[in-house]
Amino acid sequence: MSCDRADTILHGYFDNELDALGAAEFEHHLEQCSECADGLAALKSLRSSMNRAQLYEKTPAALRKKVLADLHVARPVVIAPARTQWRWLAVAAALLLFAYAGWRVVSVFRGDNHETVLAAEVVDAHLRSLQPGHLTDVLSTDQHTVKPWFDGKLDFSPPVRDFAAQGFPLQGGRLDVVNGRTTAALVYGRRKHLVNVFIWLSSEPDAVPREGSTQGYQWLEWRAGGMEFCAVSDTAPADLEQLQRLFAE
Repeated sequence: MSCDRADTILHGYFDNELDALGAAEFEHHLEQCSECADGLAALKSLRSSMNRAQLYEKTPAALRKKVLADLHVARPVVIAPARTQWRWLAVAAALLLFAYAGWRVVSVFRGDNHETVLAAEVVDAHLRSLQPGHLTDVLSTDQHTVKPWFDGKLDFSPPVRDFAAQGFPLQGGRLDVVNGRTTAALVYGRRKHLVNVFIWLSSEPDAVPREGSTQGYQWLEWRAGGMEFCAVSDTAPADLEQLQRLFAE
C-alpha cells in the first residue's frame, strides 16, 4: 500500500517548509515508514548529485579582463555600432542589478528594516494562531502543566507564568516559527482579547521595550535574560506594557 504522506508531506519536509511541530511529527513517521524513508534518501541523493555536477560555466578570463578594462579606461564618446551598444547596455544592466542587490542586502541589516520585518512576522504568526485549532498545542491555565510541555521541544526553557490575578490569565502554549526560528508562544487572555507572547533565545544584550503597530495590531518587543520577547495583540498598548512589566518582576 502506498503511503499518502510520500506525495503530500515528504517534499515539504525536504524543502524545510513544515513548521517545527509538523517536522517533528514527520520525523517520527519516518522511523516507521520505509517508503517515506526511501523517498527522502532518494531526494537527498539527487540533490547531492546535482551539487557535484557543477552545472555552471565560469566566465572566460579574457572576457573578464575586457569588461574591467571597459569600466576603468576613459574613452572618447563615439557613435557605436549596434553590437557595441547592446554590449554596453548589458554591462550597465549588470551593474544596476549588482547595485540593487547590494542595497537590498545592506537594508536587511538596518535597524528600522529589522524592526519592520519582525513586526510583520509576529503579526502573521498571531493571525495564524487565531485560525481554528491553531491557538494552542497544550491547552491549560496551569503554568506547571504548560512549562513542562516545552521540555525537549526547545533548546531553552521559556518562563511560563500565570497572571490571572493581574488580569492576564494563561490560556496555554504552542511551538511557532518567527523569522525562520522555532519559538515558544504563550497565550494569555485580556478581557475579550488574546495576547501571544513569542519567546526565543538571543545573544544580544538586554534591551528596553520597543513598541509599534501594524495591520491594526499592537506589538511590544524586549530582551531580558538571554531571551527575546515579543507580545502582540489587538488590545490597547497599555495592556502589553503592563504584561511586559509582569514578566520583568
